[in-house]
Amino acid sequence: MKSDSPSADRPRRIPHRWIAVGLIALVFLAALVWGILPRLEATAALKKETQALNIPTVSVIRPKTGDASQELVLPGNMQPFVDTPIYARTNGYLKRWTADIGAHVKTGQLLAEIDTPEVDDQLHQARADLATAEANYKLAEKTASRWQALLKTESVSQQEADQTQGDMEAKKAALESARFNVSRLEKMQAFKRIYAPYDGVITARNTDVGALIDAGSSGGPGKELFHIASTQKLRVYINVPQFYSRDAAPGVEAALTLTEFPGRVFKGTLVRTTQAIDAASRTMLAEVAVDNPTGELLPGAYAQVHLKLHSGNTAFIVPVNTLIFRSDGMQVAVVQPDQRVALKKIMVGRDFGTEVEVVSGLEKEDAVVLNPADSLASGTQVRVVKQVGDKTGDKKP
Repeated sequence: MKSDSPSADRPRRIPHRWIAVGLIALVFLAALVWGILPRLEATAALKKETQALNIPTVSVIRPKTGDASQELVLPGNMQPFVDTPIYARTNGYLKRWTADIGAHVKTGQLLAEIDTPEVDDQLHQARADLATAEANYKLAEKTASRWQALLKTESVSQQEADQTQGDMEAKKAALESARFNVSRLEKMQAFKRIYAPYDGVITARNTDVGALIDAGSSGGPGKELFHIASTQKLRVYINVPQFYSRDAAPGVEAALTLTEFPGRVFKGTLVRTTQAIDAASRTMLAEVAVDNPTGELLPGAYAQVHLKLHSGNTAFIVPVNTLIFRSDGMQVAVVQPDQRVALKKIMVGRDFGTEVEVVSGLEKEDAVVLNPADSLASGTQVRVVKQVGDKTGDKKP
């Protein structure tokens, strides 16, 4: 059935205002897409870059292997091979002295003489007592001999004969006592002359003519008169660090240098050690012997002792700007393969100025961080930008 309306056969037309609204919406949507999306992408990129910048960048270095045959330089204190204070063994007054400081003396050379009037008088008295004891013993011996002869004829009793024999034995003992007393005083009188006990140098003279000499008989300590030192050979004492204690064995050659002898080297030999580590310094005391026939090396001087050690322990060399000083000890920061930091506690040996020797705590393949920040902690993620010593930059450990 057909419609009678003439508009029934024509399609419905969209009003122009709706078309305009749709176009405006499309334009707005396009502006939104083209304006917001770049901002979102920029924000994401900025966030990613910020996160990347939060990761510390570090430079690393591989530790250098130390030489197995290495020279250990230690400060040494030079001492005489023999060092002796000279005291008096008798009382009196100093009569004269014959050697002053710096004098080279020989064994048995007279150093001083003491005036001992009291000892001299005591010796005279003791000799007189000895003469009396000898006379008494001779008389007692003859009496005992006579009484033994009378006893055979029964002219005297056995008791009387025994008494005379006992009196003779007592007189004999008194004679021996007098002899020993004379010998003692003669020795005391011999001490009035003081002699050098060995070849050496007088390093001190603490008395003068007329000074009272007290051998300590009054109860106080005796006063040192001279000090003598044997300098034909010197002992040089050094403190060897614990790490090198096994290598510093007797027989190791040593070379000594002194500032007052520029360019000269004095040869010595390590002769003995204490075979014990000092708990306070963690070092072992060692003695180096050096010949000094001309006496140009002076006792008490400071010397640098160079020891050529052949170590069985492996040590590494790292720059000083890799060290981290913490309350729990010295450490270095090492970058692990996962790009995270591990702090390793180390023990330092010798100091070479710009470099130090690490005797324990490091491995050959460790990537040690240069100039580590104070805030660097174990587990921190880092980015290696340079490995010092390699020709290629940004090399990963």
